[in-house]
Amino acid sequence: MNNLNRKVAIIGGARIPFTKSFTHYTRVSNNSLMTGALKALVKKYNLEGKKIDEIALGTLIHYSTDWNWARENVLSSGLDPHSPVHFISRACGTSLDAANTIAMKIATGQIDIGIAGGSDTNSDTPLTIRQSLAWDLMDIRNAKTTGKRLQQIFKTKWFDFFKLLYPSVYEPRTKMSMGDHTELTVKKWGINRIEQDELAYLSHHKAQKAYEDGFYDDLVYEFNGIKKDSIIRGNTSIEKLSTLKPAFDKSDSGTLTAGNSSAFTDGASTILLTSEEYAKEHNLEIEANLIDIQNAAFDYVNGEDLLLAPTVAVSNLLKRNNLTLQDFDFYEIHEAFSGQVLATLKAWESDDFARNVLNRDKALGAIDRTKINTKGGSTAMGHPFSATGTRVLANAAKIIKENGGGRCLVSVCTAGGMGTAAIVEG
Repeated sequence: MNNLNRKVAIIGGARIPFTKSFTHYTRVSNNSLMTGALKALVKKYNLEGKKIDEIALGTLIHYSTDWNWARENVLSSGLDPHSPVHFISRACGTSLDAANTIAMKIATGQIDIGIAGGSDTNSDTPLTIRQSLAWDLMDIRNAKTTGKRLQQIFKTKWFDFFKLLYPSVYEPRTKMSMGDHTELTVKKWGINRIEQDELAYLSHHKAQKAYEDGFYDDLVYEFNGIKKDSIIRGNTSIEKLSTLKPAFDKSDSGTLTAGNSSAFTDGASTILLTSEEYAKEHNLEIEANLIDIQNAAFDYVNGEDLLLAPTVAVSNLLKRNNLTLQDFDFYEIHEAFSGQVLATLKAWESDDFARNVLNRDKALGAIDRTKINTKGGSTAMGHPFSATGTRVLANAAKIIKENGGGRCLVSVCTAGGMGTAAIVEG
């Protein structure tokens, strides 16, 4: 290796519109969504026929036949087919971690240019048969004689063909959804319904204004006849949000609703990273630099909060970079649920949490909430699991560019009790 610790330049991102699942992208494959986002990036940066040193793409939901999913998408993107690609998956932090692998290869001198991205859709659901039926079918296939084959055919429970398995959003070890877990978190941290609805309201209105101001003009590209994220409700109000019924804990104490939670979403996003030297040589404008990324995990099975692992990821990231939580001009915090964001902020403000969880003497402290998700968040735009990481990273880089510089903290919670954080600077 050579040129260790080179700066990693974020050239910019491109994605397709995010839409509510089972609507605009019904009967559109996950591969088509990812290819659409890649083509948008190719168009934006004139990469047609260009050989890219490394590409990292990921998805959570895909068919077993898509064993080479990432490669197939690149072959349809317009990039030089000699561009190598690898698959990555870390739940909702997938594409942010894909950017991490590309960034590390750039920093160590292995490559000069790379693409990261991710895609997910609930509308292209890979239904599967029960494992017991699959085993019976394999036994039929492997039977050595006609008699044994017929015997196995009569033993097989053929009605299991009608008991299809759907991809699950429940945690296998707790049998609870992320919303169920977050209901426990908001009760533990004393987050009320009004706070959650207020954050959701701000998310929608910031996203709507960002579209009106043209911020997304060169970030979101038309796909399948859709030109903008379809979930955004710029005309919503706190009064409207307050009328929605709880979606998870349906009792009087439930506070998470369809309005203050991110919706099931289809979409894909990408980002282009290079070394600073490569950008200058090829006249690519640098929006910002990707400084560092950190992952963390919580033992949610034994009582820790499922979606608060980013609190630790951020704390460790700040220590390594000798920064405080207040040393940032912007914050891009993934809004899986409004309550999750608010609980994260409270955890950072807690001395007890700092001592017992973060191994710090005192709390990280409060931040200026007007600096959070200034162009809208996942509650408004949606959350296609693997696409969110590079969406927020691209947002952070462009915000810094338009601001003429600054520093942004990125935080993404994920299923499985994990979290990913990043520092972007320009």
